[in-house]
Formats: sequence, structure tokens, C-alpha cells
Amino acid sequence: MGNREIPDLDMLFELADLFKVFGDSTRLRIMYAISDEELSVLSIAETLGMEQSTISHQLRVLRNNKLVRARREGKQIYYALDDDHVKKIIEMGIDHLME
Repeated sequence: MGNREIPDLDMLFELADLFKVFGDSTRLRIMYAISDEELSVLSIAETLGMEQSTISHQLRVLRNNKLVRARREGKQIYYALDDDHVKKIIEMGIDHLME
């Protein structure tokens, strides 16, 4: 880090909260499942072999933290990662583990 200024305490608290969201393996599995394509809750549940209610709850947490976005098409809602930053964070974590 060298001479770079340390971010203020509020920013560091927000960063810690963001990493807490990434600290749940179910949420990571969901984010990985939707990293390349939009999926409905049913599709995510089938892909991961989990209950739709569990997926819906975790998607709510991810949406509240601006990590996933939703798009309605008729009665279906499709979920995708909010932006490329989210995918990069996941990829960087996996790269780090594989070193």
C-alpha cells in the first residue's frame, strides 16, 4: 500500500459488510450459477439442488447488497450478477485459492 491513504472508517465498515455477504457458501454458489447467464429462482434451485425458498431468501440478501439484479419477464423474474465487478471479485478469490 505504501503511501496511499487508508480509507475512512465508514468505508472500511461497508467493505467488511460486503465481505460478510461473500462469506456464505450458498450465496457464493448462487452468484457463481448466475455469473454467465440470467436464471429464474426455479432454475437456480434446480441447478444447486436446493429449495426455492432458500434461494429466494439469499437472493434478497444479494439484491439488498447490490450484488445481483432482477429482471421481470411476465410472471418470471430472472436474476444476474449486478455488474462485472461482482464476477471479478469471485474470480479473484478463486484465483487466490488456486495459487
